[in-house]
Amino acid sequence: MSTLAELTHSRELFWNLTLRELRTRYKRTALGWAWSMLNPLATTLIYTFVFVVLFNAQAPVGNPSGLESFGLFIICGVLPWNFLSIGVGTSMTTVAANASLVKKVAFPREHLVLANVAASLATLFIELGVLAVVLLVVGNVVVVQIPGILLAAALLSGFVVGVSLFMASASVFFRDLHHLWGIVVQIWFFLTPVVYTPDLLEAQVSEPVYWIYEHMPLAVAVRLFRTLMYDVRYPSIQQYGYLAIWAVAALWLGWTVFKRLAPRFPEEL
Repeated sequence: MSTLAELTHSRELFWNLTLRELRTRYKRTALGWAWSMLNPLATTLIYTFVFVVLFNAQAPVGNPSGLESFGLFIICGVLPWNFLSIGVGTSMTTVAANASLVKKVAFPREHLVLANVAASLATLFIELGVLAVVLLVVGNVVVVQIPGILLAAALLSGFVVGVSLFMASASVFFRDLHHLWGIVVQIWFFLTPVVYTPDLLEAQVSEPVYWIYEHMPLAVAVRLFRTLMYDVRYPSIQQYGYLAIWAVAALWLGWTVFKRLAPRFPEEL
């Protein structure tokens, strides 16, 4: 509670750090914020070509929307995945990148991580807004699902914040973690049903293994966003509950580790 009170008291600092991150993320680039959409769009086009053209894969049919588009099916999973990979990737180096500030000024160090995640969340909402317009054009009206999308984004944000706090504090002492994260992300990406449907593995693994696979945090998050935007229906309460459990566990672990290691940041940097 004391930590929350401290963070609330310094909310203006958090706001300024978030604005700084938003302004500098695409500063002096020719396309600016358009890059936030080009990245998931390129991923979608590449995997659509590989699966549809080369492997002749069939797009799942949205239930009950009836939508049948492999590209839109993929991008509904790519956007929450990118939020995790970019949010954690940019947050884990933020303490070391602001070493001069950390060593000279007393402030809640958590704001450095929270500001990066908030900037990535703003990018996610922009991308989801563009995707919602595209879905509206093809017949998927997701207006009624907006509260569900906001709840799913909030729960996923809690998980991303927890992982980011843990990785940011550990990266101060183990600088190789930034390079290791790139490898972990690649493995995690293909362990998550972003570019394929989960039922592809159902017949190839045992039932307990498939249950674990199906309830991994990003697998649950991707399913939530796909159900809301591609199928145009609300997921079950249990699906939200699974992601909430992952979010609370990640927040507890990340914040505990960060608070214990934060006093040692200045001397380590």
